[in-house]
Amino acid sequence: MSDLTQLSAREIARKVATGEVSAREVTEASLARIEAVEPKVKALLTVMHEEALASADALDKRRSAGETLPPLAGVPIALKDNMCTRGTRTTAGSKILANFVPPYDATVVKRLRDAGAVIIAKANLDEFAMGSSTENSGFFTSCNPWDTERVPGGSSGGSAAAVSACEVPIALGSDTGGSIRQPAGFCGVLGLKPTYGRVSRYGLIAYASSLDQIGPFGRTAEDCALQLNAIAGHDPLDSTSADVPVPDYLASCNRDIKGLRVGVPKEFFGQGVSEEVASVVRTAIDKLTELGAIVVECSLPYTEYALAAYYIIAPAECSSNLARFDGVKYGHRTKELAGHIGLTEKSRDEGFGAEVKQRIMIGTYALSAGYYDAYYKRAQQVRTLIRQDYEQAFQKFDVLVTPVTPTPAFKAGEKADPFAMKLADVCTLPINMAGVPAISVPCGFVEGLPVGVQIIAPHFQEERLFQTAGAYLRATEWNKQFPSV
Repeated sequence: MSDLTQLSAREIARKVATGEVSAREVTEASLARIEAVEPKVKALLTVMHEEALASADALDKRRSAGETLPPLAGVPIALKDNMCTRGTRTTAGSKILANFVPPYDATVVKRLRDAGAVIIAKANLDEFAMGSSTENSGFFTSCNPWDTERVPGGSSGGSAAAVSACEVPIALGSDTGGSIRQPAGFCGVLGLKPTYGRVSRYGLIAYASSLDQIGPFGRTAEDCALQLNAIAGHDPLDSTSADVPVPDYLASCNRDIKGLRVGVPKEFFGQGVSEEVASVVRTAIDKLTELGAIVVECSLPYTEYALAAYYIIAPAECSSNLARFDGVKYGHRTKELAGHIGLTEKSRDEGFGAEVKQRIMIGTYALSAGYYDAYYKRAQQVRTLIRQDYEQAFQKFDVLVTPVTPTPAFKAGEKADPFAMKLADVCTLPINMAGVPAISVPCGFVEGLPVGVQIIAPHFQEERLFQTAGAYLRATEWNKQFPSV
């Protein structure tokens, strides 16, 4: 493995800015690493060789001309393939969009380009971000770099696996019910879901619009902070993006946590969380105490209803969002034409996978006349109670700490029961329901497989996440271990 591929994004940007290494050399090292390990990891759907090298060469010319380079200059990055990239295929992991080439960049993509990042690949995902393992991808299942017989998590499994396997130092994913944090936990890297509205969703192919949020993966708190610095902030193209000032998140990573009030919600240590995972996470919490935090057990009583409410709200919004894929405007169109209605039915039947079809049907039923009040309205009322749980907790605590996943990564094909699969997100999806930010941080291993600890903060207080994660990682070595893939 090239030493360049094990460097952090911050180190790469510094070396490129000073001329110690060229952006082309970094990009070539990343492409070589992808070529070496991608047959085993299967993290990526599209590798952008020519575009990446052209971007790197342009940055090298700017440096040679004496220009001050932007903060992510020369850093290779992979994007989950549900973010539109102008001129490059964007599939959302679905056969219905297998040949879709967007005519524009998503806002986050534009902001990353402005920050100097070199977009090197589009990463695999569960189809339309619906899943917890990438087994629902319309193309292939990605593998966990720590054990290639196991899944990397989902739906942003390709992004997490690419960072874990050192194909790229950083990546972006999207998180609707845990789709950044859960694969980060499974793959032994950091993954952050920002506050809903903190990052623009313009150009993100929607799953559930009131829950989706784009966020970063990395090996260090600083690398995630650099990405969030680049992509956060109000966007007039997204009516749900918040007009809230963006601090310098990088500055928060070096603060200590003496006196930080940490709540540990007891509900997150039930719900199928294994004794081994709970033990590793409690050891991480003990480390926070050693570092000067004040740790107290607390309760979020409506947590037990989050899973049921989520799986009404998210499918309902998916039913609405995916109605646009009708075989007429863009995307897959059946060759077996049979009138307008037949065309739409056949195109959707051929283009969508089983999980997407199931969620569309559940959502359509929940929104139908006679059932809307019984299901969708009631789920939204429960969502309000969950949000109030967090608001009350944050009157007493600065952050909350929980497990990320109930178990370490499971084997591909192991969770054939759809309910068992959905339970993989039981620790993460309440955070989306509340709209608050959270980060997954590596905190140990169970039988050689990574385990993550989840840190949760109040709305628009991502600085507390970086403060806590940064302090914890300075005191441990979990994020500095690499899989042998």
